[in-house]
Amino acid sequence: MSDLEMARDDPEALLWRELEKLHAGMLGVEGSGQHLQPMAHHVDRGERCLWFLTKRGTDLVQALHPGAKARFAAISKAQDFHACLAGPLTVEEDRAKLDEIWNPVSGAWFQGGKDDPELVMLALRPSSAAIWASTASTLAFAWEIAKANATDSLPDVGVRNEVAFA
Repeated sequence: MSDLEMARDDPEALLWRELEKLHAGMLGVEGSGQHLQPMAHHVDRGERCLWFLTKRGTDLVQALHPGAKARFAAISKAQDFHACLAGPLTVEEDRAKLDEIWNPVSGAWFQGGKDDPELVMLALRPSSAAIWASTASTLAFAWEIAKANATDSLPDVGVRNEVAFA
């Protein structure tokens, strides 16, 4: 199944597959007045969750409150996939999950390692997402642009779809 077919037929699977390929996106708390900020994410496809590790004193953590909602935006390296996820963002303590997602990159930010008192785990469990998938083929893109300019049609170079998480 091509990415465009997958975007039409199984957008959730495409979303998780693309998020697993990426190292970071932009995360922000809705209504905080803050800009989205770059954050590395850890995908837990089975739990339909994105995990983030940050420090207790960050603006992001300070903006959290009970019922806080967040948005996470991601763009593939090839720029042929874009996504925006929305849902509750919570502070969680889960040592087993921390052990699972910890890596040397995470360790570089926390001098006390996994026991650093400043370490905070955030969990984003999306309630919805929007995806945009476009053709990675330069030839297909050029053909669609030429066809659109020669006719009264719009170029067919991608798919937009939504995912609702139950």
